[in-house]
Amino acid sequence: MVELIKDVMEDMNKQLDRIEQSLNLLTDELIWKRMKETMNSIGNLCHHLAGNEYQNLVSSIGNRPFIRERSREFTTSGGISKEELIGLLRRTRAESESVLCALVNDDLSREVTIRYDLDDWRRMHRIDSPVHEACDTRMVNRLLVQVSAHYGYHAGQIVVLTKMLLNTDEHITGQYH
Repeated sequence: MVELIKDVMEDMNKQLDRIEQSLNLLTDELIWKRMKETMNSIGNLCHHLAGNEYQNLVSSIGNRPFIRERSREFTTSGGISKEELIGLLRRTRAESESVLCALVNDDLSREVTIRYDLDDWRRMHRIDSPVHEACDTRMVNRLLVQVSAHYGYHAGQIVVLTKMLLNTDEHITGQYH
């Protein structure tokens, strides 16, 4: 396996383990609790991570169909159990690993197209003008780093929110924070 891909997957798998450990400490109700109306719940963050990983690694790099409703990731307020969230994250990871394990070193410098839903594109870029194609391009190596950093950022949020919801100072993931 290409060294960068191996490193990225190793880090993302550590983050996924931390997320799963956090989820397993919470009830389904707590997973969907928003600390403030303007904040996302842990469930929203998990849904978002699966969507982002699928869009970038499976769809863009793996050239598989673009399937994502990004805005729903943030508006959903329940109805998905922690077991279902863990299953979604794990299935997405398995698809990502399948795509990335097939890559060779030369693929890292390949440019890929990242597709977006038109409404999501407009919201993300805060534009009202008509856009005919909602897509962006990235080199595979750059996209891997971005997805990994994004995953780690939200995994940290999930750990902190779990500590707040449980009102504990415990090192819930076995890591000293």
